[in-house]
Amino acid sequence: MEDLLLLFILIALGIFIIIYRRNPGENVHKFFIGQVSSVYEKYAPYSFKSVRAKAKELGQEYDSRQYLGQIVMFAGFAGGIAYLYFYSFIWAIIYAVVAISFIPYLAYLRCQRVYSEFIFEQIQTYATNVIMEFNTTQSFVKSLEGVRDSGIIEDPVLSDIKKMIDLSYQNGTIDQSIEYFNAKYPYYMIKNMHQLFYQITKEGARDAGESLENMSMDIDALVEGVYRDQMDRKNFHGRFIKFGLALFFLILALQYMLQVETYLELLEMWYVQILLHLIIVLNASFLLKGEKYYNADVGVE
Repeated sequence: MEDLLLLFILIALGIFIIIYRRNPGENVHKFFIGQVSSVYEKYAPYSFKSVRAKAKELGQEYDSRQYLGQIVMFAGFAGGIAYLYFYSFIWAIIYAVVAISFIPYLAYLRCQRVYSEFIFEQIQTYATNVIMEFNTTQSFVKSLEGVRDSGIIEDPVLSDIKKMIDLSYQNGTIDQSIEYFNAKYPYYMIKNMHQLFYQITKEGARDAGESLENMSMDIDALVEGVYRDQMDRKNFHGRFIKFGLALFFLILALQYMLQVETYLELLEMWYVQILLHLIIVLNASFLLKGEKYYNADVGVE
């Protein structure tokens, strides 16, 4: 075990020296982060690249220093927990590496949440402004054109509005454009609003001011509920993380009750080690599920 640990340390030092010698005057951690980023850009799915780009544009994506801090924190915590469970540097290193490997997945969840919140705000703006435009134009397509030209909608929603307009003119009906947008943005308020516009258009675009006013009030109520859910979810998230991390330290209570010498004797039994690994995996899975819930899509039915 100790020989393997020494070999691993020597290999890591060798890699560090080679990188340093090949990049004189350059901050090594910046070089490392840059290499990882270039590999990510090459192999990451296109859809996630666009989501991450939007998160960067909104100023909510981590920079290299924040990612480095996250790496150190994850490696330190996972390595410390593993050593506390197994009193083995080898397992500490393995769990530290495994913990670091989950950082891209957590970045994916975070960027998806940021993107989802952005899209929801855009959809809310789209819905309220189409209703306002319709009260003036009494035409769904003209309302879409007014929203398109207003400058308040950004891509990708803006591009999809343009697609709706093109489909409406190509087919001479709003059916296909509504189906397209509903499939792209499956929000409850959008489906209801489009259904109302569909009925109004089929009935000759007669005055439907009261219905649209009620629809606008329903949208406001839905939006308020979504934002309240966001705040509740954020408050829950902080408490959940503290509770999830505390679960890892229950082993301290066990060691205190058994005494460390007795605990070390138990570690020599293979089934005890398997049980401890299962505890770590289950606790980590519990935390990941909580993270996934916290970062779930906003407002989508």
